[in-house]
Amino acid sequence: MEAHVETPIHGQRERIWEWVKSIGLAVLLALGIRTAVVEAFVIPSGSMEPTLQVGDRVLGNKFWFWFTMPHRQDIVIFSPPASAQLAAGALIKRVVAVEGEVVEVRDGQVFVNGKPVDEPFLKERPQYILPPTKVPQGMLFVLGDNRNASYDSHAWGFVPRGNLRAKAFARYWPLNRIGLLQ
Repeated sequence: MEAHVETPIHGQRERIWEWVKSIGLAVLLALGIRTAVVEAFVIPSGSMEPTLQVGDRVLGNKFWFWFTMPHRQDIVIFSPPASAQLAAGALIKRVVAVEGEVVEVRDGQVFVNGKPVDEPFLKERPQYILPPTKVPQGMLFVLGDNRNASYDSHAWGFVPRGNLRAKAFARYWPLNRIGLLQ
């Protein structure tokens, strides 16, 4: 009976192959997570100040809306609707009203279904008027927290729910402002 003797070259090839398989699996997992679970986004403008500053980096949960509908005050990342006429890949805003609700802006205050909305996160009160507007089925009405410096639903209309890409849930940069988003 002949014994199998492992040569140093054969052992080295096996170790290299194990490393290649491990690295390949890690890359596939990372791509899968980025595609379906969590994605990082960079804040390009001041439209969400003071909640989010220019250059902040946030994480978006990409599967959140598979299981639940968007709610008022959710911070969402979405592809801009055609009516926005933007080439931007993604926008981030706060949901103010969902389908079937009536949104209105007057006297520096947002009203949903005739009731004033408490918005302690605003940079300043809106200085524009929006007549009572019913949000159509399958749509959302979104505004930036920096209401007077945000190009959002008050300017271009509704966001189709199908345009949602993620729910922003945490800021991971800068380190001194790391934490969950409210």
